[in-house]
Amino acid sequence: MSPLTEDESQILLAIARRSLEAAILQQSPPNLKGCSGKLAEHRGAFVTLRRHGELRGCIGHVEPDEPLVQTVAGCAASAALCDPRFPPVSRAELPHINIEISVLSPLTDIAPAGIEVGVHGLMISTGLRRGLLLPQVPVEWGWNREEFLEQTCAKAGLPLNAWRRGARIQAFTTEIIAESDDASAMSTHTAETHSSSGQ
Repeated sequence: MSPLTEDESQILLAIARRSLEAAILQQSPPNLKGCSGKLAEHRGAFVTLRRHGELRGCIGHVEPDEPLVQTVAGCAASAALCDPRFPPVSRAELPHINIEISVLSPLTDIAPAGIEVGVHGLMISTGLRRGLLLPQVPVEWGWNREEFLEQTCAKAGLPLNAWRRGARIQAFTTEIIAESDDASAMSTHTAETHSSSGQ
């Protein structure tokens, strides 16, 4: 899939910011009508919130069953209010919250040897249990490939070695759009897209 244009990236980040504010301030959500092109494509996405560099919320939607703008708007609001690991973001925190959007490529099966730390995100599943970690997570924690696999199993509530014992391993790449530190500007970075045999 081709990357978002600069204009599309700015629109998507503005929608995430407006959705975040609307959720916290109990205002009407942004109008998403009229979005076209790649913004209207059905894509999975995650929205990550950080305060002074520390994680403050992260919610995503893997299945590409809604237009990208709707997915991002919903995830931004949910990351602010519904991440069970954190209390809801307060009005006073709003000026200090930075937004990062990860637009997902389709999931593809991959062999463990084909996983590239820093390039691939992972989803590991067995039955109804599944866990997902974004490509930036193992980089932030300094994990190697095996630790990345183990921690994705842990996220699914599976034994750490489930990836060796028949659990399904799927990979994806992301296109990352992030606000600057002062939340008044935007920079984009597109993760290199790879396809591997068995991915």
